[in-house]
Amino acid sequence: MRAIRDRLPVLAAGLLLAATAAAGWGGWSWYAAAHDGSADLARARDQALAAGEQAVQNLNTLDHAALAPGLDLWEQSTTGELHNQLVQGRGEFEKQVQQARSVTTAHVLDGAVTELDERSGQAAVLIAVRITVRTGQEQPVTKDSRMLGRLTRTGEGWKLSALGQAPMGTTASVAPTAPTTPSAGQ
Repeated sequence: MRAIRDRLPVLAAGLLLAATAAAGWGGWSWYAAAHDGSADLARARDQALAAGEQAVQNLNTLDHAALAPGLDLWEQSTTGELHNQLVQGRGEFEKQVQQARSVTTAHVLDGAVTELDERSGQAAVLIAVRITVRTGQEQPVTKDSRMLGRLTRTGEGWKLSALGQAPMGTTASVAPTAPTTPSAGQ
């Protein structure tokens, strides 16, 4: 009996040492995970994806009856050369949409960030979108499209700086270098 009592302090010290080591390892693991940068990168990726999806939806949604607010939203969603093209072509585009009496609505099906360079503020996205077009009294036409977009981070957040159709039947991962402007019937 005395042998067991003599071992209790050693056993208690061993348990205390094991508990201290486990707590230290847990604390170090938590600190390392919180400061390794992957959470910041994931947050930046999620922000770029959300902005890209919203911008693609915005640029594929337009109602001839509410043209000015729709085109204002297009301009708010873009930057760079794409933004300049939209601003410069706005008058002619308004005439085309009003003449066609078109209404387009877009719904994002899925999206992915294909490139992200947080330091330079550049990203590329691939967005699958379902676009429904109604012109005059005709039946609506629905089509699914894959869009490639290039995003640029501005003081107001991520904005589209280029947008184009993804090639069908291939696995492209780079957004177009020259921006394209959506057409009135799109």
